Amino acid sequence: MLSEVAARKIAIIGLGYVGLPLAVEFSRKYSVLGFDINRERIEELKAGYDRTQEISEQDFQRVQDLAFSGDTESLKAYNTYIVTVPTPIDNYKKPDLGPLLKASQTVGSVLKKGDIVIYESTVYPGCTEEDCVPVLEKVSGLKYNVDFFCGYSPERINPGDKINTLTKIKKVTSGSNPEIAVLVDTLYGSIIDAGTHLASSIKVAEASKAIENAQRDVNISFVNELALIFDRMGIDTTEVLEAAGTKWNFLKYKPGLVGGHCIGVDPYYLAYKAESLGYYPQVILSGRRVNDMMGVFVANKLVKLLIKKGHKIEGSRVLILGITFKENCPDIRNTRVVDVYKELRDFGMQVDVYDPWASSEQVTEEYGISLVDSPDGKYEAVVLAVAHQSFQRLTVSDFTNENSVIFDLKSTLPKDSVDSRL
Repeated sequence: MLSEVAARKIAIIGLGYVGLPLAVEFSRKYSVLGFDINRERIEELKAGYDRTQEISEQDFQRVQDLAFSGDTESLKAYNTYIVTVPTPIDNYKKPDLGPLLKASQTVGSVLKKGDIVIYESTVYPGCTEEDCVPVLEKVSGLKYNVDFFCGYSPERINPGDKINTLTKIKKVTSGSNPEIAVLVDTLYGSIIDAGTHLASSIKVAEASKAIENAQRDVNISFVNELALIFDRMGIDTTEVLEAAGTKWNFLKYKPGLVGGHCIGVDPYYLAYKAESLGYYPQVILSGRRVNDMMGVFVANKLVKLLIKKGHKIEGSRVLILGITFKENCPDIRNTRVVDVYKELRDFGMQVDVYDPWASSEQVTEEYGISLVDSPDGKYEAVVLAVAHQSFQRLTVSDFTNENSVIFDLKSTLPKDSVDSRL
């Protein structure tokens, strides 16, 4: 088995937050090709620059056998393909398998006998074998589990986290038959210091990923609902959670805007599959509804605070601090700060968004929002939406008036310096 693993030449399909760290780590022991259809991304990586900031210049210097390409022909020299493309949802909250199926077509066009295709993209249980494998078979003309094989090992990357990195997080693995499962497990085990967990089937591995994020989503929705209730009671939610958190088995979740590539998306994949089987999930979707409405709640709460202080709503200047989906990283995927922005704009307010971590070009392209280079003048309201460390060094009084409203969604500022916390 070890000799079979050592003979693997790996191509990583998709070089985002998941694929690039994986390519770098595998390259220290294997011949690796990083493949992406974004030509600009390929040129940046060849120059040693990672816009996601997951890989540092020092990491690039320690890379062993790693090449980058956007040419499909270059994939033919490899025998193991790991697919790490995005799996978003569409405007109707349904799974968008477009990128995944396109990647499967690309791999299928170069697939050879004995090759292995491993998927890391988050999907619903059954997707690999029911949706992806037929594409591989059709394009390649090969037969599944006879000529080629598959595996599934769900990604567990936490963008911006420099402590819980790829090799320090246990990896779930699986394969399309017992022998391939062991090979896939051994392959990942050779780079993951935290070890691996070999699931009994691809479906089990797929389901494990789906419920990881659904569970977290439901837990956050619970504290978000508490925040909605306590707001009506005039109680500070943070103080309630701090008091309850003194019990040893209390789960210390915090309220907030739930976005990102996983938590705000993956529950819809699980719900979609459940509904296709005739079961309509209650808890999962109710949690999603609560979390999806938090942006509107924040905006309306801010309007009430402004009215209470005597401000005219239309034309009021508001500064939103942060647009990434989490602190200290440039990831803007599925950020729900956008919901707050849009709702405030609908009230006729002038809204500036400042975020030194986010790419202004990407934000404009994705959301049609132009970031400001720095806070400009005085604002009637400031919303701390993302807890970037750099924001802790800001002096909010520099761009507020004595009568301005400060709404701290992350409860990071001193309580006596803000008008409200989430």
